[in-house]
Parts: sequence; structure tokens; C-alpha cells
Amino acid sequence: MTAPTTARGQGLASQIWTGLTRSPAGFAGTVLVLAIVLFSFVGPLLIDQHNPTDITRIWQPPSAEHWLGTQNEGKDTFTILVNSGAEPIWVGALAASMAVIVAVTLGSAAGYFRGRLDSALLQLTDVTVTIPQFLLMLAVVAFFEDIPPWGIAVVVGSTMWAFLFRSIRAQVMSLKEREFVEAARLQDLGAPRIVLREILPNMAGFIFVNFVISVNQAIYAIVGLYVLGLMPSGTPNWGLMIHKSWQENYYLNSDALPYVLAPLIMIVLFTIGLVTMGRGLDQALNPRLRER
Repeated sequence: MTAPTTARGQGLASQIWTGLTRSPAGFAGTVLVLAIVLFSFVGPLLIDQHNPTDITRIWQPPSAEHWLGTQNEGKDTFTILVNSGAEPIWVGALAASMAVIVAVTLGSAAGYFRGRLDSALLQLTDVTVTIPQFLLMLAVVAFFEDIPPWGIAVVVGSTMWAFLFRSIRAQVMSLKEREFVEAARLQDLGAPRIVLREILPNMAGFIFVNFVISVNQAIYAIVGLYVLGLMPSGTPNWGLMIHKSWQENYYLNSDALPYVLAPLIMIVLFTIGLVTMGRGLDQALNPRLRER
């Protein structure tokens, strides 16, 4: 039994591409996100990593040699910016992936099996939601010293899953009443196969859109922790650039504006790109919006 998924007659990737190209805002957002990802992951491979301290070039203005000028140690600001984007992006993506996987796993189990399992998971979700998300992250990060980047992803992801859980549960409860799921039950295919092969493929678009939204939320949370100075300062990071600007009062120095504004602009642009891409994906994968 093959479920009549929204991708029948047309692959999911093809639907996404068609929807994004049909939506100018969604396409522009996708291009912006891809450009910043390439800037952050491929850029460090293409530029000269030699960025020595030079006190004779402190706070130089933008020029042909230094596109964004230099900072308080005479280092090139553009080189620092390029090397600072990868960590918040991949840590945010990892945190979002963990949150989505947990939400999909628990939400599918709760929505399909119901009963005591559903009640227990709902109570767990209620408790998780009532705990202030950012305060919980602050407490965990403060407890563990020198937490690695993947540990940050675990902390952030563990606080995000509960908000998506209820939506996944409701979707599964709705889909399990459909005819193709009833037919799969009559064939005694087993609950794991029915959920994985019949129900979840019909939710692929919904899950992917929520993953994009979760990446955005995770990056905000991670950058916020860095800005507050609660994260280790070993690897270059946009959040650390903002934290340093705030801590050293660089925003009061007009010559330091490129260093202060560059990471803020990159985060804002990446956020705008994710939001518009998410809307385009929702329009491409949501049947009700696609018909408009």
C-alpha cells in the first residue's frame, strides 16, 4: 500500500523548487540563505587566513585592502567575519535537527498509539513548555564549563522540541484516520511501518518548513548565549563579535562601526532569508495554499 502523498506524480524536491521559483520572496530568501551559507563555509577556503595583529593599523576605515576596515588589534574585519559564520549556522542546524527528530518521534508515538503513552507525553510537554526556555539554557550552560559546540546544540535542541510536539501529534491523529492508513492496518503491516511509510511521508512538507523555522530560533538562542558572554570564546563567532563590541563599548567609536554592524547585518539577513524561504516552502508544500 502506497500512501497518496502530496508528492504523488511529482517528487518532493521538484515541488519545493516549483513553489520557490513561483514565489519571488521565497526564491529570494532561498538565494540569500544559500549565499550566506556559502559565504560562511566556502569563504574561509578562498581567502587568505593570514590575519596578523598590527597595532599600526588599528581601526582603519574600509579600503581596497581591508573591505570592512580593521579592528582594535589591527586585524582585518572581513576575514574575521568570514571565519565567524560557520559555527552559529551548523550548531543552529544541529539543534533544530535534534528538536525536530525528538518532536516527530514523540509526537508520532503519542498521536498514533494514544492512551497512557499519549497522556504521559502530554504531561511531559506541559512541564517542558512551562519552564522558561532561555532561563533553562542559561542554567545548563552555567553548570557546564567549556561546553563544546555540539553540547550547545544539545542544550538548545532539548528546549525546543515541545513546541512542535503538539502540532506533529495533531497531524498524526488526523492522518491515521485516513483510508490509506486503515488499509495498511487491515494488511497488518505493523505500527512502525505504517507510521514511517504511510503517515510521515504525508507530513514531509510540514516537517521541513518547521525545521527551517527551528533553525532560525536556534540561531537566535545560540547567538544570544554568546552575546551574554556565557559561551566559551575559542572559535570565531558572530555572537562573540557582538559580545566583544558590547563589552568594549565599540559602538561608541565611529571607526568601529563596520566591526559592530557586520555580524548584526549577517544575522539579520540570514533570519530574513530563512523566514521568506519558510513562507515559500509553506506555499509550495501546503495543498491549501498551493491551490490559491
